[in-house]
Amino acid sequence: MSHPFNLDGKVALVTGGNTGLGQGMAVALAQAGADIVVAGRSSAAETGKAVEAAGRRFFEITADFSDPACADDVVAETVAKAGSFDILVNNAGIIRRNDALDFTEDDWDSVMDVNIKSLFFLCQAAARRMIPAGGGKIINIASMLSFQGGIRVASYTASKSGVAGLTKLLANEWAGQGVNVNAIAPGYFATNNTAALQADEERNAQILGRIPAGRWGDPADLGGAAVFLASAASDYVHGTVLAVDGGWLAR
Repeated sequence: MSHPFNLDGKVALVTGGNTGLGQGMAVALAQAGADIVVAGRSSAAETGKAVEAAGRRFFEITADFSDPACADDVVAETVAKAGSFDILVNNAGIIRRNDALDFTEDDWDSVMDVNIKSLFFLCQAAARRMIPAGGGKIINIASMLSFQGGIRVASYTASKSGVAGLTKLLANEWAGQGVNVNAIAPGYFATNNTAALQADEERNAQILGRIPAGRWGDPADLGGAAVFLASAASDYVHGTVLAVDGGWLAR
């Protein structure tokens, strides 16, 4: 019997895998044996080099997830390029910051379209292929703001709360058909999305003061959780939102 974390022969589609958290998870999945397809607006050449250095195949798809209608095409292109499709990591996301009193409709709609609407339709497109094939793994990327309110990020908080709820709903519908739907909720990670927080000395100190691990997360820190939820090791795990947060929620 192969090791339960072994992903040899699997194909993983990672959205927004050109940098940051998506890149960290894509590389970890490749190191566990999966071939990787990255979909997004920006070049993922750096991710590709790391995947190929791990001895796995790499493919890239250009996609703009501000248009949820792209979901079917992205999944179809994944199968056309890689030959199969076993794992979806819904990582693509954006954030807009402003006081709730000044938040605009554009700031609301742009975030919701990418973070929850496109995520749902990618899940749907993936499951339509996975269920007839006998199963698959879907990993959505939630947030600490799936559990908490935060400040100045109204649409992001709403979208990530939605990701947690939607993950549970889809698990209820698809668990019996062989599709595992789970989520990872990253804590405070050092990425482009959090650059403004890291640069704010007062806010940075407040954040670090609450993290028991005493540091911002590194994208590689998500690798183990991604491999677990993508592998046979999690076959009886459905609808969970796994926090990878340095102890933030335990504080």
